[in-house]
Amino acid sequence: MKSERKLIARLLLVSAAIVGLFLLAVSVWKTDRVPPESPQALDRPVVQDKATLRTLQVRYKTLSKQLSQFTPNQPYILVDTARNRLYVKHQEEIVLDAIASTGSGTILDKPGEGNSQWIFDTPRGEFLIKSKLTNPTWIKPDWAFVEEGLAVPQNTADRAESGVLGDYALGFGKGYFIHGTLYTRLLGKNVTHGCIRLNDNDLKGVYKLARVGTPIMIF
Repeated sequence: MKSERKLIARLLLVSAAIVGLFLLAVSVWKTDRVPPESPQALDRPVVQDKATLRTLQVRYKTLSKQLSQFTPNQPYILVDTARNRLYVKHQEEIVLDAIASTGSGTILDKPGEGNSQWIFDTPRGEFLIKSKLTNPTWIKPDWAFVEEGLAVPQNTADRAESGVLGDYALGFGKGYFIHGTLYTRLLGKNVTHGCIRLNDNDLKGVYKLARVGTPIMIF
């Protein structure tokens, strides 16, 4: 478990370094083509010669090679919350590409708790699939009742609601799941309370490809 988390962390660090180098290289490439008399020339980076660009390209290739070494041998899940896409990858191959819905970022005050609030956002970072459920039943949390203006029940049985999460659910900690949805027309939008929603076919695909312990990286 610890070794997998270390691997994911190294993967994220190298990925970030590659993105940074790529953006810097693009910046150098573009500014190298700005005429000296142009007003944009005043904003040129300090280093902008072709030798520096070649150095950045070599470093980019080196980091890309390192990234391929750190990539998990097993399938892993990437979730892009800005674009609302979920990918299952194996090495560099995209095995599944799905439209998702992720957290809305909206805020709901907790009644009778001062300034305490619920923030409905999908957590970012590295996680592991901790559970795989079939025909899951949603145990509605307090916020689901508060949001509807209803009293919060004390009996757990009054919180159970079946048929709303789809055929499968994959938990990745603290009550967050990858699950299905009745509102497929909203896929591709940030509308959830933090969970990740998929259509039935994509959810089935993720369920088959993932196992307990599969890494999931959310950004």
